[in-house]
Amino acid sequence: KRGDIGSTAEQYAIEAFERFKADAITVNPYMGRDSVDPYLAYPDKGVILLCRTSNPGGSDLQFLEVDTSKGRMKLYEHVARTVAEDWNASGNCALVVGATFPAEIARVRALVGELPLLVPGIGAQGGDIAATLAAGLTENGTGLMINSSRAVLYAGKGEDFAEAARRVAEETRDAINAYR
Repeated sequence: KRGDIGSTAEQYAIEAFERFKADAITVNPYMGRDSVDPYLAYPDKGVILLCRTSNPGGSDLQFLEVDTSKGRMKLYEHVARTVAEDWNASGNCALVVGATFPAEIARVRALVGELPLLVPGIGAQGGDIAATLAAGLTENGTGLMINSSRAVLYAGKGEDFAEAARRVAEETRDAINAYR
C-alpha cells in the first residue's frame, strides 16, 4: 500500500511497475489526486484505491459526513464516486471495501456499478462471506476480489503449515463458490 505526495509517488510507481513489474498496486487516495496520478499514468496497470477499509479505525475518518458537489455523503462514498467517475479514465481502477462492513459494500456497489472491489476481511477479521457476496457481486456474478490473508498465513505452524494453509484456502474458496 502506498500513499505519498506526487513527486515521491512517482518514484513508488516506477519502483512498483517498472522495477518489480507489478500488475497492480494498492494506494491511499486520501492525499488527493496528485498523489494518485503517478500510478494512473500506467493505464495498463491496476490501481486499487482504499475506500472503506476493513479495520474498525477506518470509521474515524471514512464515515465522516462531507459536503460535495453532489450533496452530502460519507467520505468513503465520495472516494468511491470520485474514483469511478473521475479517476478511472483508463478503466484500470478498483476499490478496497472491507468484508467487515457488508452494508458499505452494498452502498459502494450502488455508487460505482461494475468497478471491481478488492475485499479484505474474510477469515481472521470475521467478515461474512454470504453477506459480502450478496452485497457486492455485480449483476453477472463477478466484481469481487476476495482476500483472506491471516487465516491462511497463520493456519498452521511448523511442519503442518503448508497442509493447514491449503485446507483453509480451499475451505474459503469453496465457501465463496457456494454463495456465488
